[in-house]
Amino acid sequence: MNARFATATEIAEWNTFIIHNPDGGAILQGKEFLEQKADSGWTPCYLFVGSRAVAILERSLPLLGKLWYCPKGPSTTSPTDLEQILAPLRQFAKANGVFSLKIEPELNHTTVLKTADLIKTTPIQYNYATVIIDLTPSPDEIMKRLPQKGRHAIRRAERDGVTVKQVPASDENCRVMYDLFAETSMGAGFAIRPPEYYQTFYRRYEQAGLGQFFFAYFNKQVVAGAFALVQGEKSMYKDGASVRERTAYGASHLLQWKVIEWAKSHGSKAHDLAGVPPIADITNSDHPFYGLGRFKTSFNKTVTEYVGAYDVPIQPFKAKLWHVFIEKAVRKLYFKRHHESYY
Repeated sequence: MNARFATATEIAEWNTFIIHNPDGGAILQGKEFLEQKADSGWTPCYLFVGSRAVAILERSLPLLGKLWYCPKGPSTTSPTDLEQILAPLRQFAKANGVFSLKIEPELNHTTVLKTADLIKTTPIQYNYATVIIDLTPSPDEIMKRLPQKGRHAIRRAERDGVTVKQVPASDENCRVMYDLFAETSMGAGFAIRPPEYYQTFYRRYEQAGLGQFFFAYFNKQVVAGAFALVQGEKSMYKDGASVRERTAYGASHLLQWKVIEWAKSHGSKAHDLAGVPPIADITNSDHPFYGLGRFKTSFNKTVTEYVGAYDVPIQPFKAKLWHVFIEKAVRKLYFKRHHESYY
């Protein structure tokens, strides 16, 4: 199995290759996400390891060389499969001046990774622990399978007059969503990026036909918003927010239900609610994502947790310098200057 860069023709059809990976491909391995990160200083790299499409983000660091980050990848099905992918990928990375590779394989958190020199690091993408809804049954069956709390909230919102509409990613709608997002982030304890990042993100996916805005209304006022993604047979509740003052019980549940209906109609078979506390903390009321966990587990009580992020040393000495001494300082300085995550 060899590693190589994709051709221009292959890059133009990148998402087709991603969704044909053995695991159906992660949405954040898609072309739109790499293009989005290019606006933040990353260089997109499109690779094939054998027939496996692997999306990489690259940064050049003085004296160290190139850092590679594989968001929610590489696509893999088992520890043995991952090992077979990493062997040629290491050689290819080294030949291209890379000193360290960060990976986030979507393997179950109980998986024992066989590669000895992998270094466990802090997860980058927040859906390393998440809730996934099976969309293969009919809509009626999906509704029946929801926990009672979720079904009740959806029906209560409908009875009380909450409505949900699909809306375009206009300047005004992006502003409304960001205001809701900022309000939600303060209550839920997570950081958000500058508004320009989200506006560009939403429009990029909307124009590609892979993203959709939703607003929930009560008494003609927007009380909740969501932006959802779909790629192949997978969908994701990328961003969601609501007013902190509870004005309409179940509005966010009804909103999510409409997202689910949209995702299923666009071919999704698995809907990722994107981010809850890890399994060990799902009932811990002190966890900053406790509220998010309560909401999302009202659609499915089972939490899916992945192995998280690992550094793969390519040039061991430089990789150790980065991992032990430099990375934390660089990420802190970058956030201070740009008010957004380094990754």
